[in-house]
Amino acid sequence: MAVTGLAHWRAERRQKRYHQPFRIAEPQWDAAERGRLARLLDDVAKAARAAEAEHARRSSMEAPAITPSAPVLKEKDLAEAATNLWRAQRRTTRLTEENSREGKRIGRLLVATKDALTEAGVQIQDHDGDEFHPGLSLEVLAYQDDPSLRVEIVQETVRPSVYLAGRRIQMGQVIVGSPAAPEREEDTSA
Repeated sequence: MAVTGLAHWRAERRQKRYHQPFRIAEPQWDAAERGRLARLLDDVAKAARAAEAEHARRSSMEAPAITPSAPVLKEKDLAEAATNLWRAQRRTTRLTEENSREGKRIGRLLVATKDALTEAGVQIQDHDGDEFHPGLSLEVLAYQDDPSLRVEIVQETVRPSVYLAGRRIQMGQVIVGSPAAPEREEDTSA
């Protein structure tokens, strides 16, 4: 295919939109200058190693050694974070029931966060619907009479129980529904 004058002019014009290559010639150093440069680079490397060693020495003196078995976070802070996650999950349940796209996205993020905590050894226990008996390690905030119940049931979890590596770090708070006490027959034989 032959290149016409107009096509040639367009190709040339396209090339002129860009700068010509910019090249720097290699420095012309003799052996003495190259040796001096090598010594300077060695001095810089030695100074960097010395500074790194000094920094490591100072940081080991300042910061206490963290043992793998000691948790970095305080248990109270971890329990509070787990409780806030639990509350957020409960509130977003309403959004997902309304088929809210944003609610579903937030719900997936919260589930991923809870899974990460579970892998780290943190368990969040919700007590809603569990049968209650006095031997459970729960703080009862209130009892509510409910004639439809046969046994005491946790009607609402106000604060979940939180466990770290199987050890409880936060006691759960609940509201318990109890069967209505049978009414006493009044003694009318007087």
